Amino acid sequence: MRYLKDLCLLGGTSGDEGAVREYIISHLGAHPYTVDALGNIIVEKKGAATPKQKIMLSAHMDEVGMIITHIGENGFLNFATVGGIDTKALLGKRVRVNGCLGVIGTAPVHLTEDISVMPKPEQMYIDIGAADKAEAERYVAPGDRAVFESEYVPFGDGFLKSKAIDDRFGCALLLELLEKELPYDVTVCFCVMEEIGLKGSGAAANRVKPDIAIVVESTTANDVSGVSGADRVCALGEGAVVSFMDRATVYDKRLYESAMQIAKENGIAAQTKSKIAGGNDAGAIQTAADGVRVLALSVPTRNIHSASCVANTNDMQALADLLELLLARFGEIG
Repeated sequence: MRYLKDLCLLGGTSGDEGAVREYIISHLGAHPYTVDALGNIIVEKKGAATPKQKIMLSAHMDEVGMIITHIGENGFLNFATVGGIDTKALLGKRVRVNGCLGVIGTAPVHLTEDISVMPKPEQMYIDIGAADKAEAERYVAPGDRAVFESEYVPFGDGFLKSKAIDDRFGCALLLELLEKELPYDVTVCFCVMEEIGLKGSGAAANRVKPDIAIVVESTTANDVSGVSGADRVCALGEGAVVSFMDRATVYDKRLYESAMQIAKENGIAAQTKSKIAGGNDAGAIQTAADGVRVLALSVPTRNIHSASCVANTNDMQALADLLELLLARFGEIG
């Protein structure tokens, strides 16, 4: 997936997706597109025929991160999280703020009364190496965003480690899809602010007014040591994840069944989430316009919403194959 590395390494917290948006637009070629007031990119892709119902594909451009709230006299930066980040994923991590390298720190363990208590984000700070407030203010201001500093590293048998696989994977896949000959017209949306409450996708869907929408995402895999059964949620190496329900959406039953049947018929690895957890832009798209039938296809991802997300290229390919077959099938639905 040739766009994935570039996209993962870009910074783009919710509400500050400009660098990601510019990259995507630069690779759209001649496809007509619009950018709405929120910053969503809406692309019209012509296929061989017009589908019986309008189809929308969606992926979100934003990633979890931090926003600077205050600069102390010592030059340290106070921050709040943007999106759902587990506090354990913050301490000691490297970050980037306006190109400056920073490190998230807190009071030293030697001076902590109870080391079993994880400090809250408001008890942490970002150290950018500034001597004092005046020096820090040369580079950073309150309201600026910070993102994890993370290398993009292939390892093992098809595994990838990076920040922001959620959901730069979806963006990369849809960019590649736009370069292919498709059986039906489709509207492709690259949306903003998913991580802070699905803000962008609802506006995009209200403009597009689709009948059917497929959200391409990353989702939580808990296939780690000591976890078994339903608690694993989904697993790397077992294919694309087709959800029937999460905390934001009950997915269209017939679309879900069609996706699983098509995967089985074509030998494509597919699985479903064994826990009702998480959510994605389908929750906002479903209730947009006059109501939309929605489906989510996700790549299972370990350590999601951290500096070290892990996914597998075999699952990514399975999802890509399934998506193309679904476009052909859904275009025929009357």
